[in-house]
Amino acid sequence: MTDAKARADAQTSSLEQLTLAEFITSGAYDRHVRRARLNYRRRRDRLMAALGQHVPGVRLTGIAAGLHAVVELPRSTPENHVVARAAARGVAVEGLGDYALRDHTRGPALVIGYATPPDHAYTTALARLTAAIQDQ
Repeated sequence: MTDAKARADAQTSSLEQLTLAEFITSGAYDRHVRRARLNYRRRRDRLMAALGQHVPGVRLTGIAAGLHAVVELPRSTPENHVVARAAARGVAVEGLGDYALRDHTRGPALVIGYATPPDHAYTTALARLTAAIQDQ
């Protein structure tokens, strides 16, 4: 078995593979995924609430799963200005246009990754983000 693994995959540690196998078979992996999914759902809900309270002219779109959301801005708001204002406040977001091969027709929007800030900094990150969007 050791020889077969060495020929097939010399890059992956056997110890790490055994640890992952135990993590999965013990049920710990499923518990971790459920806990993470709930945490990210709460973060998305907090993002939606903060936007609704402080920037009612925007709309959160996309499916209610994953680690990113799309925030549609008012048509008169250049997304690159909001991205720059957010960066000046220490918040990294991207414009939806950065993901398009050509000019997109959806209007200005931001791609918000809400999984990155640590829990203790999430409230501050939301406040800085909403301030950057409001600051027109």
